[in-house]
Order: sequence, then C-alpha cells, then structure tokens
Amino acid sequence: MRALFALLVAASSIRTAAAQQVDTTLWTRLHFRFVGPEGNRAIAAAGEPGNPLVAYIGAASGGIWKTEDGGVHWRAVFDSEPAQAIGTLAIAPSAHNVLWAGTGETFFIRSMTALGNGVYRSTDAGRSWQHMGLDSTGRIARIVIHPANPDVVLVCALGRAYGPAQQRGVYRTADGGKTWARVLFVDPNTGCSDLAIDPGDPNTLFAGMWQFEVKTWHLQSGGPGSGLWASRDGGVTWKRLVSHGLPDAKHVVGKIALAVAQSNPNVVYALLEDRDPTLYRSDDRGNNWRVVSRNHDMAERAPYYVRFTVAPDDEDRLYFVSVRFSMSRDGGQSLNRVSFAAGGDNHDIWIDPLNPDRMMIAHDGGASMTLTGGRACPTTSTATARTARRIACRAGASAAGSARASGGTSAAARAALLSRTR
Repeated sequence: MRALFALLVAASSIRTAAAQQVDTTLWTRLHFRFVGPEGNRAIAAAGEPGNPLVAYIGAASGGIWKTEDGGVHWRAVFDSEPAQAIGTLAIAPSAHNVLWAGTGETFFIRSMTALGNGVYRSTDAGRSWQHMGLDSTGRIARIVIHPANPDVVLVCALGRAYGPAQQRGVYRTADGGKTWARVLFVDPNTGCSDLAIDPGDPNTLFAGMWQFEVKTWHLQSGGPGSGLWASRDGGVTWKRLVSHGLPDAKHVVGKIALAVAQSNPNVVYALLEDRDPTLYRSDDRGNNWRVVSRNHDMAERAPYYVRFTVAPDDEDRLYFVSVRFSMSRDGGQSLNRVSFAAGGDNHDIWIDPLNPDRMMIAHDGGASMTLTGGRACPTTSTATARTARRIACRAGASAAGSARASGGTSAAARAALLSRTR
C-alpha cells in the first residue's frame, strides 16, 4: 500500500508540473558575470618600453592578453591561433609594434605541461599574427631581438622534452623569420633554457643549454649536455664556456638562467641548477667568472623556476622569481624579501629598460604589476587566461561601484577580483 500511495503522489506531481507553463522571457534578463576563480597561470610578461599603458601577458594555456590602459582592462589577442601555451614574449627594442611569441611551456613540474607549435610574429602590436615556423621545436623558452634590427631574432628552443629530438637548440633568423638556421645544437637530449644579449654589443650573446627529459613517472633535469655557451658574432657561431671560474665540462649541472647588466654590460650573471643553486658573476663580458652565492631561495624546484633579471639602472640589484620573490642589492651575495610580494610560484619578470620602477611578474595567480618598484602598491595584479581582470591594488585606480570576490588559484595563490556591478 505504501508503494502504491507513493506512486499516486508522484503521478499527481508530474501532472501539476506539466500544467504549469514557464515564462522563458524571464531568461533574457539573466546575464553572466565573471566571479572567479581567477586562473590561469601566466608564465611570460612584456611591456612596451617607456609606455606604462601597454603590456602583454602570456598564459600557460590561455594565449596572449594585452592592456592599453595600464592594466585596468585586458583583452585576448591570440584566440584565433591554434597554440595557446605561451612560453615567452619579446618586443623589438627598435620597433615597438613588432612582437614575437614563442609557444610551449618550459617551466616543468609534471609531464602534461602544454606543447606549442613554434613562433609567431605580430607587426601591428598584437592585432594580427603570422606563424613564422619552427613548428617541431615543442617549447620556446626565450626570444631575443637585435636592439637595432628587428629582423634579426634568436630563439631558444627546449624541445618537446619527452625524449631525444633533433629540433632542440638555438635558432637564428636575419630576415624576420622567413628563413631559420639552427646555430647551436648540443645533442638530441639537450635544449635551450635561456638566452641573453649584450645591450651594448649585440654581437655578444649567452645561451644556457639544458639536458632535460620528462616522463609520466620521472623527471630528469641535468646531464653532460647542460652548460653555458657564448657567441661573439651575433649568434652565428658558439663556444662552450668551461673553467675560468665556471664548472668544468665533467661537472653535471641542470637548468641555466642568464642576465646581462644594461647599466654595465661587462657584468654578466649565470644561475645554474647544481647540488645547490649557484649564482656566477663575470665582470669582463663572460671571460672569467666567480661564485657569488649558493642560496636555495634563488631557485627552488629548479625545473619549475630558475629565472632572474638585473635592474636596468644598477648592475648589483637583482630580482629572483621562484616560490618567493626576492631581491639582492649586492650582486646576489644576499637575498631579501621585498614588500612587492608578487603572486607566489613566480615564473617570469620584466623590467622596463627605460623605467626601472616599472615591473611585471608572471606567476601562478596571473601577473603582478607595479610602477613604483613595488613600494607604494605591493599587490597590483591582473588575472589572465579567459577570465575577467583582477586588480587587487593599483595606485590611483578607483574601486567605486565595484564588488569584490575572492577565490583559489593553482598552487594556492589567493585571488581578489574587482568586477563592475550592474
């Protein structure tokens, strides 16, 4: 009887619901509004030198985003392209409308890190893009452009990294990407982790080569292929640097990051993954080196980080992006935490060569920006990768008429979203 009673009640409810008509016009009044989470990870940042309004962010799997109002609004400018994992961005120093993008992520912590399909160039500040080849390189870690000739470009290709590959190494074009020559190749197990160009002498370049392979069950960083290389003819030929203060060829190292001081190009830094992360300094354009520091805060979990830069106005002020954001005022001998906390799990840093107080940091929570060297507005942030913007703090920006929400991000970065109320 109980079962029969329940069946009758259910049948009555269905008839009642069928008799009611839903007014679907009410749905037209509903509008989607982004409330989070903010994701995704940003791993590349670049700004137009001297123009604090224009900047670009490359997301780990969300394309390229551009702002033309100093980070208040962002728009996607790469959605029509098939590759959405952005490894690096570079703006031509002599032609700011020329922008290069290298695809494929090179910050590794697991095997499913997204692949790319080579390099792209925009000659109209990101409005349109042209695929410029190097399809099989898999992952691009860095692009450097000649300071006076935007057609001369060097590309640092890590490779797919799932096994041996002939497409790894450093590539060079002298005709804007129409043709490429592989100018540095170590072996099929070794790709490029970083490139740096001497701003005072563009014939001098440095490359960090990284022996690396990742499997679903294993990650191998380092081997005899890893090492530091230099070119004195604009990247046409290369020579490996050993001894003279650097490890000899038999000493196994891993990932390498590089930086040349703009204010004094004689000063070159190299950060090497070793038993302890080791920072080397040269004061004679890379001929002789000395150990500066072995501080783990410079490069925790090396395959996922190992990147730093030198302030354009001070050869001794260094910034390290890793789990934390750290600064050194004494050429790397000591590291200090700064009020500009960035976002945690930091991957890339860009400093305006014309304004050292203007910085951008790409991290697992999006990207952070400052116009005051991080002093007045320590948490200026923007969300990227198919999300609305997130401005946590911006000097002079008004939050009137805005609602605030928060949510989690990858690696537990905390988000704060400002979205216009309706």
